Amino acid sequence: MAAETLPSQFDVVILGTGLTESVIAAACSRVGQNVLHLDRRNYYAGNWASFTFNALLSWIEEYKNQQEVQITESEQVWRSLIDEGEDVVPLSSVDSSISNLEVFCYASEEEEKEEETKAPLTSCQPVNAETVSEETTGDSTEAQDTVTGDDTTASDAKTQNEEHKVSEPKEEQHTSDISEPSQSQEEKDSQPISSPEDPPVDVEKKITYQKLVKEGRRFNIDLVSKLMYSRGALVDLLIKSNVSRYAEFKNIGRILTCRNGKVEQVPCSRADVFASKQLTVVEKRMLMKFLTFCLDFEQHPEEYQDYTEKPFREFLKNKKLTENLQDFVLHSIAMVTQQTLTEEGLKATQHFLRCLGRYGNTPFLFPLYGLGEIPQCFCRMCAVFGGIYCLRHSVQCLVVDKASNKVKAVIDTRGQKISCSHFVVEDSYIRDEQRQSTAYRQISRAVLITDRSVLPSESDQQISLVTIPPLEPSAPAVRMVELCSSSMTCMPGTYLVHLTCSSSGTAQEDLAPVVSELFHVSTIPGEEPSEVRSRSSRPRHPQLFTPSNELNLPLSAGISTHLYHSSIMHILSFEALPFSIDSCCEFKYFRGSRK
Repeated sequence: MAAETLPSQFDVVILGTGLTESVIAAACSRVGQNVLHLDRRNYYAGNWASFTFNALLSWIEEYKNQQEVQITESEQVWRSLIDEGEDVVPLSSVDSSISNLEVFCYASEEEEKEEETKAPLTSCQPVNAETVSEETTGDSTEAQDTVTGDDTTASDAKTQNEEHKVSEPKEEQHTSDISEPSQSQEEKDSQPISSPEDPPVDVEKKITYQKLVKEGRRFNIDLVSKLMYSRGALVDLLIKSNVSRYAEFKNIGRILTCRNGKVEQVPCSRADVFASKQLTVVEKRMLMKFLTFCLDFEQHPEEYQDYTEKPFREFLKNKKLTENLQDFVLHSIAMVTQQTLTEEGLKATQHFLRCLGRYGNTPFLFPLYGLGEIPQCFCRMCAVFGGIYCLRHSVQCLVVDKASNKVKAVIDTRGQKISCSHFVVEDSYIRDEQRQSTAYRQISRAVLITDRSVLPSESDQQISLVTIPPLEPSAPAVRMVELCSSSMTCMPGTYLVHLTCSSSGTAQEDLAPVVSELFHVSTIPGEEPSEVRSRSSRPRHPQLFTPSNELNLPLSAGISTHLYHSSIMHILSFEALPFSIDSCCEFKYFRGSRK
């Protein structure tokens, strides 16, 4: 809707389309409030957005360019609209929540080349790459049609949804990590010459930077990586509000951990414990006994009352759990730190166990097409009940009544004064000098594109949550979410990997050791990992491929994000709010929340 056609009176004006703002907009609209929802960006979800590969590169360039724009205040226009007894609070016109953004490319920038992996030479049809339409930088998610007049058309979303059916994804089976043994000349000669009716020869396509750009629409890269507990507050909200009908979800298939340089599956349910090959019979019995106790630990206070003021780790030692089991419980089930107190650790373990079995064998869900779908779903509900949306439209200042010290109106970027009873603003619109006693914390984030899973299995279409315990005593634990192509976040034959940890330095300093431990990082763009390995060496690591970025992104009560890409195919790193599966998945901790 154009600015000149906006009504001059609303019950609620909301600035920013992040998750918290979108939930509030949907709630207000649903109960009959007249809602105006604005965002200066040209896409929904703010810093919760998901971008296609090409849109992400465009967003990076735009963001870098906007940092150089000088902020100017048109106070003369404001003053002409201010009445006696009113005051003005100016808002920031530039998003300063992200800084230090750089891009590095580790992928080969050569043109695509097909390499035959099987011996017979046949004249088969080349593999046709899907034609990719021109990207628009305004689309945060190509998979969804918007409900309020942004630039994404419904036909584009319908086309992509038809191409990617959730229930039965039809990705091709790639064999980039398995090379066929070479055949002798006699074997080649003895083979019959293939006829035109023979099936086409399998080929291995080298993934290059050009390939990633060409297939960029298949990616949905989240700026913020979150998982949802199946019995958490956000899932309950989605169900009760009926917003869940606007989105689709996939269960996390595996919970993994990395110990002593080896990735292995964490047994978290009864079936997993008894099927585990990593645990001895004694350890299985000890773990089952402890997990059973955690389910109703409040009924047995005598078991832990002496440790309420002591770290959870000490309580685990007191329970005679082995080092192996302590790591499983502390880092992969409770997902707490070494300093977490016992009662908090027991509650986290209990919550994890209660979420098992609702939708699958793990407690977590992930929205198809990326996390950016969730804010858009709430925006859609708001629009259905009469909310008005304007992208690329912002507010210059707030008009405050001096007597009541409450916001009574806003002045938008077109110079229109809009009266309102309530005003909600995303924290990135608040100037630094206007923040009072706000404690900021940071996390380090990285996003990678890889060519294979960190733990290959029979099914290559599993979402995995991996916990990497601290590599050094002072280092934080790292959470890794590995997304497959059936999550509609990456192209077939690749994996999208999100790494997150509490910041102790820059994102690259915090996460580079983990990246080098789990992935092959080429020193030369496009370099393939060596296949010659000793008997004691680990299996071939997933290879990294694409541009690498660095940035600092403050989110909500403090997030700051550092983005860096590395050769895995694609690496992004951020610094933001400390990652904890429990805190990040509960609605009350989502960015944009106000104290």
